[in-house]
Amino acid sequence: MAPAATETISNPAADRVSKRIHHGRYKEIEVLRLDRDVEEGKTGEVPAKYPKYLPTWNPEQRYPPLQDFEHYEHGLDADPSFPNLLPEGAKVTHLTPSIGTEVHGIQLSSLNNKGKDELARFVAERKVVAFRKQDFADLPIADALKFGECFGRHHIHPTSGSPEGHPEVHLVHRGAQDQGHKSFFESRTTSTEWHSDVSYERQPPGTTFLYILDGPDTGGDTLFVDGVTAYKRLSPLFQERLHGLKATHSGIEQVNAAVARGSIKRREPVVNEHPIVRTHPATGEKALYVNSQFTRDIVGLKQEESDALLKFLCDHLAFGADFQARVKWEPGTVVVWDNRVTQHSALVDWENGQRRHLARITPQAERPYETPFNG
Repeated sequence: MAPAATETISNPAADRVSKRIHHGRYKEIEVLRLDRDVEEGKTGEVPAKYPKYLPTWNPEQRYPPLQDFEHYEHGLDADPSFPNLLPEGAKVTHLTPSIGTEVHGIQLSSLNNKGKDELARFVAERKVVAFRKQDFADLPIADALKFGECFGRHHIHPTSGSPEGHPEVHLVHRGAQDQGHKSFFESRTTSTEWHSDVSYERQPPGTTFLYILDGPDTGGDTLFVDGVTAYKRLSPLFQERLHGLKATHSGIEQVNAAVARGSIKRREPVVNEHPIVRTHPATGEKALYVNSQFTRDIVGLKQEESDALLKFLCDHLAFGADFQARVKWEPGTVVVWDNRVTQHSALVDWENGQRRHLARITPQAERPYETPFNG
C-alpha cells in the first residue's frame, strides 16, 4: 500500500467538527505538573517504584502527519486452541461470558511468535485479558516496545507525557498527593468517560497493552465494554440501518485541552470518518465503533438527528452492565485489550493521595472497515 498523508484539520470532516466544537467533551484530569521531589520520595512520600517511567514533556518532539501503512493481522495466523499462549498449567478465569478474562501461569515476554499470534486472536475473542504476575515493568523499556511492535506500528500520542527518550510509551500518571480530581469534580459528577483510544486516527489502535507501575491500595479500576455484544443486542432492522453510516472522530479537543494547560503538541490534530459498525479482521465479528469522548457527528445527518442517534448508541454501551467487565489492578498486571471491539474508562475514585502510574503501548491497526449486513 502506497503511503498517503492522513487528513488534517483542513478536511471536510474537520470543518464540520470545527463548527460544532462545543458539542464535544474531553475528559482532562491528568496534571502536567510533575513534582520530582515528591515522586522521588525527597519530601517523605513513598518514591515512585519505576522512576525510569516518570513522564516528561519534550516540546522539541514534533512529528509530521501520520502516513498510512499496511497492517498485518497476526490473529489470522493463530491456532484457535492456543497451545503456545495457554499451555497446560495456565489458569484461565473468565470474568463474564462475553468479555474479560484473567490468566495466571504464563509470562508474556517469553512468548514465541506463534504465541504472539495466539495472543492477538485470544484478546480479539475475549476483548480484554488481564495477565497477572508479569515482568513487563522490569524489562528495559526498549524490550517492552520491541514486544509491542509485533502487533503494529507504535502510535506516538500527540500530547501525553512519556518516559525520557521513549515517546512511543503513553503514560497514565497521577502523582502522590495529587489533588487534581477535586477541581475536576467541581463540574462533573463522575469520572466515567467511555472511549476507544485515539479513535480519531486514520488507523486507530488494535491489540493494546497497559501495565501497572504503581497503584492505590484500592480504587483506580478500569471498566471495559464489549462493542460486539452491544451490536448484537440491537434489532436486525436497527443493525441494518446503521450499516453504511459513518461518524467523525476528532482529536482537536484533546490537543486544545493539552495546549490550554501548557502541555506539548507533537502533531497537528486530525479528524477522520469511520464506519459506525466495524468488522474485526481476525474474527469477522461486527462491533459498534462510536464513543462519547472522540465521536462528534454522523455523516449526512442533521445535527439533531446525529445527536439523538449518537446519544442512544453511547448510552447503550455505557449502560450495558451485562456486557461489561471491571479489571482490578494489582502489582505485575498487564492488561491487553482490542481497541477495535471495546471501549474503556478509568475510574478516579480514591482520595488518599496514593500514586497511580501505568504505561501503555499502543500498536496501530488497519483502517476501520465494515462488511455487508448479513442479518
